[in-house]
Formats: sequence, structure tokens, C-alpha cells
Amino acid sequence: MAAITISRQMGSMGRQVAEQVAVSLGYRLLWRELINQAASRAQVPEVALATIDELDLLGLRPSVKDVRAYHAAVRDLMFEMADLGSVVIVGRAGQAILRGVQGVLHVRIFAPFDLRVTRIAEQHNQSPEAARAQVQASDQNRKRYLRHYYHAGWDDPDLYDVMINTANLGVPAAAGVVYAALYQKLQNEA
Repeated sequence: MAAITISRQMGSMGRQVAEQVAVSLGYRLLWRELINQAASRAQVPEVALATIDELDLLGLRPSVKDVRAYHAAVRDLMFEMADLGSVVIVGRAGQAILRGVQGVLHVRIFAPFDLRVTRIAEQHNQSPEAARAQVQASDQNRKRYLRHYYHAGWDDPDLYDVMINTANLGVPAAAGVVYAALYQKLQNEA
């Protein structure tokens, strides 16, 4: 069985690509549900809220003990889901947690900064300035998260099998790249 991790930048269309891949392959999509399942398993609901709050609007500060329990639960769930296969895991450092696991394709979806700002401004009917601040904050939080908890660089190409720039690729074309890469990876590992 195969699994796919998708790391994405805000505004890169990574979530939409993940959804398209999951639907087309008949795979389960694991995104925010993973956060909730891990928080429930670790019995730390405040960590789930803090994790979703990328822009730190709620100002939550869970204890170190709760954060560790949550990260252990995320790790365990990812390994369980990857072992079951037929899953697309979005975010939560899947590329670092499942690094080197056979049958797992690691994908990075990115786009130029200004394009991502434009997309976010249009999606959320925001000013370009507000969208710019949101994208910058998201990028910094995601980089910090991966470095702090997994001692890895978010943009380290060694973490990924495929990196897709959506500047000139729509969701269907980007999803097609993922299908081809998954097929090739599984062939090479067979």
C-alpha cells in the first residue's frame, strides 16, 4: 500500500492538489482530522487549537508536557495511517516523520511569494497587504515548526521526492505529476 505526504505553502494550492489526488486515487485525505485525532488520543484539546491557530490569534500556550504528548500521538497516527496505506497526509511534518519509509511519496507544493499573496487576497477577499502579512506569518510558523520539532529545514529538497511549482500548473496538472511520481516510486521500490 502507498501513502503520500504533501507539504505546502499557504496560497500554493497544495490543499487542493492533495484533495484532487485523494479523490482520484480513492485515498483517504488526512489533514485537520489528524490534528484532532492526535489531540484526542493524547487528551490535549488545547494543543489542537494552538496548532490550527497558525497566526497565533488565540494566544494559546499549551504546556511542554501536552505538546510532547500531542507530537507523539501525531507520529504514531502517521505511522499507523502510512502502514494501512491509501492515504494522503497533508502537513504536520509528514515528510520528516515518515522520511525513509518505503511506499511513502513525499511531495512539496510551492509557488512564488507574490502569486501566493494574490491567491490568498482573492480567496479571502482581503487587501494585498493583509494577504502578504498572512502568507509571511504562515511561512515563518511552518518553517519554525519543522525546525523546532523535527530539526529539519522546511525547504530542504532532501525531504521530498517531488517538488511542484504551481505558478504555471493548475490543480489537475499538479495532481498528474503526483500520480506519475507515485507510480514511478512504487515501481522502483518493487
